[in-house]
Amino acid sequence: MRLLIIEDEKELSDSIRSYLDKAQYSCEVAYDYYSAIEKIHSDEYSCIILDITLPNGSGLDILNELKNMNKTDGVLIVSAKNSLEDKICGLQMGADDYLAKPFHLSELGARIAAIIRRKSFGTSHQIVVDQLVVDLQEKTLKINSTPILLTRKEYKLLVYLLINKNRVITKEAIVEHLWGDDADLSDNYDFIYSHIKNLRKKMVNAGSPDYIKAIYGMGYRFGLSNSN
Repeated sequence: MRLLIIEDEKELSDSIRSYLDKAQYSCEVAYDYYSAIEKIHSDEYSCIILDITLPNGSGLDILNELKNMNKTDGVLIVSAKNSLEDKICGLQMGADDYLAKPFHLSELGARIAAIIRRKSFGTSHQIVVDQLVVDLQEKTLKINSTPILLTRKEYKLLVYLLINKNRVITKEAIVEHLWGDDADLSDNYDFIYSHIKNLRKKMVNAGSPDYIKAIYGMGYRFGLSNSN
């Protein structure tokens, strides 16, 4: 999934890019209004991280340009302007979400994942993969119409893997997504293996193919039947 970071603070944009690169996103950066306009005219993005205050222009003008082009890229505004007026204006102009600076990168990642989920599945409240049905409102999983009892972490893990199906997700990205800033970011991620193992066991025992594959030295991938 391709993301565009429009942020003139180079240290912040580099931090965001580094964090999202670890989550296996493909990121591009624009540091000013004109380079951002050039990129949105030439490419499509799963999500655009957009600062309102930019050299030579405004992020709100970029939002207006996206609207005029009938673009469907997801947009997350990040700005130090934390006024209600800015937030309402941005959302009314088509932004999907608004995050005030300063923010934790884990929260940024969660907001981006939520936007991509909504864009990927539209107004549907269900994710259907073969015999799997995930209800995003009820936060439940059914396999062959049989309810499967998942812990909250197992459910979040499954949805995260489904959003990123056929992409390798690193253990670090999984930790950040599930635990955020409360995570113990040590070199030992054995607890991730336990959650993966339990989720796979429940799904397979219910008659599901073993979709979740370990990619040695990298992480995990939810691979569809015809792509394993």
